[in-house]
Parts: sequence; C-alpha cells; structure tokens
Amino acid sequence: MADLKSLDLIKTLIAFDTTSRESNLALIAFIQAYLSGHGVESMLVHNDAGTKANLYATLGDTDKGGVMLSGHTDVVPVDGQSWDTEPFQATAKDGNLYGRGTADMKSFIAVALAFVPEFQKRRLKTPIHLAFSYDEEVGCIGVRRLIDKLKEMPVKPAMCIVGEPTSMQVVTGHKGKRSFIANVRGLESHSALAPMGVNAVEYAAELITYMRNMARRIEADGPFDDLYEVTHTTVHTGKISGGVQLNIVPKSCRVEFEFRYLGIDDPDTLEAEIRDYATNTLEPQMQAVSAGTGIDIECYNDMPGLEMDPGEDVVAFVKALAGRNDHAKVAFGTEAGLFHSRVQIPTVVCGPGDIAVAHKPNEFISLEQIAKCEDFMQRLADRVSED
Repeated sequence: MADLKSLDLIKTLIAFDTTSRESNLALIAFIQAYLSGHGVESMLVHNDAGTKANLYATLGDTDKGGVMLSGHTDVVPVDGQSWDTEPFQATAKDGNLYGRGTADMKSFIAVALAFVPEFQKRRLKTPIHLAFSYDEEVGCIGVRRLIDKLKEMPVKPAMCIVGEPTSMQVVTGHKGKRSFIANVRGLESHSALAPMGVNAVEYAAELITYMRNMARRIEADGPFDDLYEVTHTTVHTGKISGGVQLNIVPKSCRVEFEFRYLGIDDPDTLEAEIRDYATNTLEPQMQAVSAGTGIDIECYNDMPGLEMDPGEDVVAFVKALAGRNDHAKVAFGTEAGLFHSRVQIPTVVCGPGDIAVAHKPNEFISLEQIAKCEDFMQRLADRVSED
C-alpha cells in the first residue's frame, strides 16, 4: 500500500462530498491548485449558476491532438444506505479502500493526477489532456458544456480514455439511452359515469402495455450483440403516477420510461414506434370522447451509445497500456458516447474498480486495482515520452 503514489490523492478526493446535488467547486479548486503547483494551467467551464464546473488541462504541446484522460467528479447519494465506514472518508481494510467514489470514479482521477509530475518531467512527444466533469450521475449533463468548448478548439484530442470502473478491461461499446416523460391528458368525471370521462391512468396503462410487448418482441427477435450481458435493446417503464381518488375518473397520468439500445439498433425508429402508437391509436380513441385530451411525450435525456471498431488505433493503444488483448462491452452508460458522437474523438472506456459495487453502500476499490491503474499510467508515460 505504501508503494501506491496515488493513495493520498484518492483519500483527498473522497473527502469532498460531490454528490450531484452539491457543488463540486471545492474539489475542482483543489485540482486546479494542484495542477498549478506543477506548472499546468487549466480551464474551467461552469454551469449557468456558477456552482459547478468542468476542468480541462493540457500537459505538453497544445498544438497536437494527444490523449485525453476523462472522468466525472460527482458521486451518487449515500442517503438511506447503511455504511460500515464513513462514506466520505477513505478507509483501508483487508486490501480494499472503502468510500463513496472509490470505484466510481475518483480513483482514476487521482491516479491521473498522481502521474502529472511524471508526465511533466518527461519530454512529451504526445500531449496528455485532463477532462474532469460534473453531473455525470444525473444524465451526463455537465460534460456537454465542455464538449461545446472542445468543438471550438482548433486542435482536439486524438483519442480519449474514460476511466469508469471496468476492472481495467478495455471497453469498446456501451448502450445508448433515451429517457422520456409521457403526460396523459384525460377528462375527469364521476366514476359512476366512467364512459363519459377519459381515464388517463387506463390510457397510460395501454401505452405501458404496448411498450412491454415491444420489449418482448425485441427480446425474441433482436437484433443481438453477444458482447453484452443483456444482448438486446430494452424498453423499460420506471415510474407512473396519476389519479386523485377511486371515485374520480383520472384527469392526468405521468409515465417515465426509457430504452437502452444497442449500437446496431436505431433509437429514432424505436422512439417513432412509441410516438406513433400514442398518436395514431390511443389519441383518436381519447379524442372521440373529448377533443382536449391527448398524450404528450417529451425526451428529457439522450445519452448516445458507444460503438468502437475493435480495429481502431485507440483500441490497440489502450490494450497495450492495460496489458491485455481482449475487449468487452458494458450495459451502463458513460460520457464516452458523447465524446465519440458529438466531437468525433475515438474513445474507449478503461478504469480501475468494479461497477458491481458502485452506487452501493460500502463501495470500495481493491488496492490491486489501483496498482494496475498506476501501471497503466506508467506505460502511458513511457509511450508518449521522447525519453
């Protein structure tokens, strides 16, 4: 444990409560000061309120593309979870380091920072870029502002490594996700006169049933990608609320649903099918009773998937850094899809820790995983240096 150069930095970063509902500025100020102390300038990209910020910095020549190391600074809440240790105090025990964000994903950020002195003392023939974001855990929101800045840059990073927890496996793909709210507008009436009303809850149930049957069809017919644990696109309803009391035909109902889609699936086609059923099947039935009824569907979050060709240079490069020849795909979303689709930066996901323990009480990362990530960074330093 004493040989890990990143351990103190991990402990420092864990101590900042950067739950997504909180500001991350104290942590960002620490990182900015740390980088400045090593002669590295950084740029901040704030949210509208000025309460959160992305950080972007370059080590080496800004006129070259280089390798971008990316991570998010926010963490999920610990509310209602039973922890055996203080979640915002990294605790070493039995070969593991416990604390919120140890796996997801402050350890990767800390390892990258710990190697800044190494990168700085070497003559970099290829620059290293650091990109640390906010509000990833609530829909990859913050990084979109940084992406807007990257689009304006005359020279963009040539490749990106997103350090989400993959147990240092090289991940070439993850599913995309679209999240929706459907507001069903019915017509209230006394339940004794139910046919004179338009029951918003019942029409919401019909929409949900249609999407469930759609999910069954996709599960049976595909398309499929065997590199995923769940090999097909999924359609899922997560929340429904409506109605006032039993003897009133409900006037409104709200449904939240999503689909997580394979890279070989077309999200526009999936969305169009759901909208078509609502508009052309359900609404005519509703409006036959009352013209003011209907279903409004809003897409409130669109997270593109990642689909990298295993033959891409970035894949071979990161496999060499990780010391392995295989690759995988994961079901969970990351910022990698945004970097790849919105800025055309070839991107893979590779970082320390196990996603299976993320978001749970007693989140941890093994010291062995931290060591592997440090080995990864050392190989990176060797690959991008002239000496």
